[in-house]
Amino acid sequence: MTTSTPHLNFRKSSYSNPQNCVEVADLPGAAAVRDTQYRELGHLTFGAAEWAALLSTAIHD
Repeated sequence: MTTSTPHLNFRKSSYSNPQNCVEVADLPGAAAVRDTQYRELGHLTFGAAEWAALLSTAIHD
């Protein structure tokens, strides 16, 4: 997990709702994800293949 995120442009995920919000930032060949309510705790970075697999699973479940 990374706690410093000044250079990332996070956006609210389209899958978020008021109770469960996550933000996503695009990286070259990866994606960064953080909890909107706890931004100060940093973010998790997923490689392109991991991110694609996660999205595919989330969309089909």
